[in-house]
Amino acid sequence: MASSALPSRTFYRHCAPPPPPSREACAACCLPGAVSRRRAAAQLLSAAGFLIAISPPPPPSLAARRGRRVVPPEDYVTAPDGLKYYDLVEGKGPTAEKGSTVQVHFDCIYRGITAVSSRESKLLAGNRSIAQPYEFTVGSLPGKERKREFVDNANGLYSAQASPKPPAAMYTITEGMKVGGKRRVIVPPELGYGKKGMSEIPPDAPFELDIELLEVVPPAEK
Repeated sequence: MASSALPSRTFYRHCAPPPPPSREACAACCLPGAVSRRRAAAQLLSAAGFLIAISPPPPPSLAARRGRRVVPPEDYVTAPDGLKYYDLVEGKGPTAEKGSTVQVHFDCIYRGITAVSSRESKLLAGNRSIAQPYEFTVGSLPGKERKREFVDNANGLYSAQASPKPPAAMYTITEGMKVGGKRRVIVPPELGYGKKGMSEIPPDAPFELDIELLEVVPPAEK
């Protein structure tokens, strides 16, 4: 009698299944384009670097935008009377000495704005004319040449004596300049327009004075 084979029994150890993922983790994984925190931080840093690379440079100062040269404070020279100046252009012509009669153009600049200038044209009887250079004697008392309120010249134009008066600093700081030279001066209030101010220059305010020396008549030739 043939013995019947009994099926073998295989015993399996039942391991506990892993816990199901949390709802938050599942939602994060199921979101389209979901990234890890580390990858997200790397992407943000990369985007920030790109924005910095393509961002425009900071805007230049007002003086630079208007084509004016910006002079560092340490480059100014101190004159014997304490005024600080810087020669923008070294002249090649005759030198202005004390007692010389000179013709200049001047501009008083306050915070990038030209407040007083000998270059301003005048409105005469409804017609606009070109302003003439300002004439004075180096080292003289300020305003002495302005006794005549209006001055005519050969071609019928009024001179700069009809324009707002220059600061007192111009009468001394012009000494030593050469014709063709341009000088920038830091004018303190006591040698500028003082407690009254002038145009856009408020009372007791320092400002920049640009001088261009056009002509020199030595004292012996007057």
